[in-house]
Amino acid sequence: MNSTQEKTITVIRTRVALQQQVRVWKAAGETVGFVPTMGALHAGHLSLVEKAKETASRTVASIFVNPTQFAPGEDFDTYPRREAEDLALLEGIGCDAVYLPGVAEMYPDGSVTDVRVNGMSDLLDGIYRPHFFYGVATVVARLLLHAQPDVAIFGEKDFQQLQIIRRMVRDLGFAVRIIGGETRRDADGLAQSSRNLYLSPEERQVAGAMFAALHRAAVRLSLGAKPADVRAEATAHLLRSGFRSVDYIALVDSDSLIALPDEVALTTGSARLLGAAWLGRTRLIDNLSVTR
Repeated sequence: MNSTQEKTITVIRTRVALQQQVRVWKAAGETVGFVPTMGALHAGHLSLVEKAKETASRTVASIFVNPTQFAPGEDFDTYPRREAEDLALLEGIGCDAVYLPGVAEMYPDGSVTDVRVNGMSDLLDGIYRPHFFYGVATVVARLLLHAQPDVAIFGEKDFQQLQIIRRMVRDLGFAVRIIGGETRRDADGLAQSSRNLYLSPEERQVAGAMFAALHRAAVRLSLGAKPADVRAEATAHLLRSGFRSVDYIALVDSDSLIALPDEVALTTGSARLLGAAWLGRTRLIDNLSVTR
């Protein structure tokens, strides 16, 4: 496996150059791990790169702020872009290459092909951002075709996205193994996210309430509380703490993302508890596993 000592990172900006490099590695018997990102990297992203290094002999990260997953009025134009800082972080942990395509490289002129994972994309976040997962599936499919990796790592913080990508890869027969990387958290439990940069100092003091609400809810569910009661309590906690509104608190089947019955306590096995809420102008999401 690769050493974590600093080395010069290879910067690649075209699909042809990326595939040429990957072919060289694979011809030498090496395997390729891939970590797609939108940049503004934090410790959570870097942990995914470290996980890729544990599972493959070469590691590629991509940085591409994907326009097709932003609706009009969302934060595409203001999304944090820090290429120089991101490259330094990736180089510092020994990532072999970074793919930095432009929009024209990902979406050539006249491109009309999209990827839609129906059903799963229309639940949870898909209700509030109906465009989002279609843009995600499309760009991830294109990135996987460009990089041709053996394994790709996606964070569990975006659990719905992870499960949709797993389903897409299975349905379309991509020759890649999808691995989830554990959510990295700040000391107060807040899941690390590039959008946390939007939080004011005062909002950052409140933001840990998201994890606190979900953690208490997960414990109560594991002890036999009804989902409806737990969701109401978690919602009330967030609003009391200073969140502006709550889009959802939902207990779902981990694989299908279908909501479990509100009035029936979790019996055996595991499920996933997901939440999304607005703190000022920042929308925070998080999730936890629940086991009875």
